[in-house]
Amino acid sequence: MEPMPPAHQSDWAGHARAAFEQAGHRSGGARNALIELLASEPCALSALEIEDHLRAGERRVARASIYRILELLQERRLVARVELGDATARYERIDPAGGHHHHLLCDRCGDLVPFDDADLERSIDRLSHRLGFRAHGHEVVLRGECRACHGGPLPA
Repeated sequence: MEPMPPAHQSDWAGHARAAFEQAGHRSGGARNALIELLASEPCALSALEIEDHLRAGERRVARASIYRILELLQERRLVARVELGDATARYERIDPAGGHHHHLLCDRCGDLVPFDDADLERSIDRLSHRLGFRAHGHEVVLRGECRACHGGPLPA
C-alpha cells in the first residue's frame, strides 16, 4: 500500500473553472486561488488549513469567503466534504474521471495521507458481489500512528 501520487491537477482546475463558467459565474480571484490550491494538494484540507495556505502564499481570503467557495464547489460536485471522525471537516477535489483514494489518519499528529491500493479495490468489489450489494462508493480510513509518531519501522 503506497501513498497515492497527485491526480491530474491542472485537469481538475480547468474542469472546475469550466463548471463555474457554464453556471454563469464570473471568475473571481479568491475562487481561483482556492481552486489552484486544491488542485495542487494530494489530499483533503480543512477550511483553516486552506486559509493558512492561502495566507502563506500572500493571498488573503476571508474565512467566510472560503466557506462560501467550498459550498459552491460542493454544490457543483467538484469537491467532497470528508468527515474522518476527528471533528474536523476536510475538503478534497473530486476526480471528474471517477478516480478516488483512501486515507491514513495519524491519531497523534493529525497527518492525513492519501493512498491507493488495487488489491483493496478488488477485495471491496468481491465482497460487494458476494453480499449482493450494489455499492455506489466507499471510503476507507486507516487510523493509527504515522512513522514519525511511532518512531520506528513498521512490522513486516
